[in-house]
Order: sequence, then C-alpha cells, then structure tokens
Amino acid sequence: MFSAPMVRALLAGTKTQTRRLIPSATLDAYYEYDDWCRSVSAGVPTSRQWEADYFLERSRIQIGDILWVREAWACHWSTDDQKPSEIEPGLWSVRYFADDHIRPAQADGSVARLDQIQRKRPSMFMPRWASRLTLTVDDVRVRRLQEISEADARAEGAYVGKASGRVADNQIAMNLGLWHFTCRDWYEDLWDRINGAGSWEANPWVAAYTFTVERRNIDEGLGQRADAAPKNPLSEGRERS
Repeated sequence: MFSAPMVRALLAGTKTQTRRLIPSATLDAYYEYDDWCRSVSAGVPTSRQWEADYFLERSRIQIGDILWVREAWACHWSTDDQKPSEIEPGLWSVRYFADDHIRPAQADGSVARLDQIQRKRPSMFMPRWASRLTLTVDDVRVRRLQEISEADARAEGAYVGKASGRVADNQIAMNLGLWHFTCRDWYEDLWDRINGAGSWEANPWVAAYTFTVERRNIDEGLGQRADAAPKNPLSEGRERS
C-alpha cells in the first residue's frame, strides 16, 4: 500500500524504490540461529550467515516478482453498501483519490462523475482488479535504514525544486516551507512521519526494493510473459514510503 503522495510520485516516475521493515519473526529467527552458531562453534570460525545475507535469502519479494499497488479508491455510489469483494469487477468506474483520476467502466466505457463516486475506501481494501499500477522488481537489497544514499533517497519519490534544489513531498509542501536541504533529510522526516517518531533513529533492518513502474493493471498483458509471477500487493498492514 502507498500513501497518496507516494502514488503521485509513482505516476510521475520519480519513485522507483521503496523500503520495508524486515518482519520481526525473521529477525527473531536469525538471532536464534546466530545464538546456536555461537554455542556450537565455541570460538571456532563457522560458515554462519551474516544478517543481510540471511534476511535477503528469506525476503518474500525477489527480483523479477510482479506486484500490484493498492491505493485509496472508490466505486459508483450504488456500490456503497457492498464489500469490495462483492463489487463486480469491471462493471463500474473506479476513482483514485491520489489524483482524482476516474477509470472508465470496463464493461461499457462509461465514466461516472466525481459526485457519484464519494465513498472513500482504504487502500488495504482495494481488490486486484481495481489496481492501476504494476511494479516489476529489478533489485532487492537488505541494509540498515540509515545506510540509504542521497541518490536512493531521491528515488524514494523526493520532489526536488528545479531552481532552489530544496527537497519536499511536493510543490504544495515546498510552498508551505516544509522542505529540506537534502533528499536524505527529507526521507528521514518522511520515515518518522509514517512509522512514528524515533523510528529513523532506531536504524532498523530494511529490504530496499528497486522497481519499474507500469501504468496498467497487473492482469493486463500478463499472458505475454512466460516467466510472469504475480504476487500479492506490496503491503505490510499500513501505508509505506
């Protein structure tokens, strides 16, 4: 799942990376493994894996995986009493709140008005058929959060002013004075806003995914790729950077 500013960055082509926390279960499993290695080696060098290699090997997302993006959305008002799973795919227009774009109904090409599509549904409830963005994973790395470079921070969707070089979420934030001098400073602030105060300082292990963005539903043209491996949407229970 992605927040509205990050969806807009995906659409603009400025976001080609995202970072996700290594699950606590994976962390716990590694430290149990590490304790076991230390207990049996008794100081003798062993072939135990280091954290980054261990976490990378167990990443649920790997190079070549195809992911679909969830974002805040809505359908025609006549579906307001229906669960997302009950809405017939393709029968209604879909509104995307990140930019208020309305996708025509696939059944007849009709386009509903904004005032007919008002019930905002959280990104976590977006069904696969309603997604409009598809990501193909090009690289997976495991690092400590604060190891992010200036270039990588920019690839997280930073908005950089052409004249000033200042960094913000977008032009509106820039105009409000909510800007930073570097992309890393901006990303530190973004991470804390999303994950809570002090989360950057904790410097957790993260999986850094680099991807190619396509403006299409994951099922469009999927049969053209023999090696296609569609996965669950990129989500961890809350919107991410």
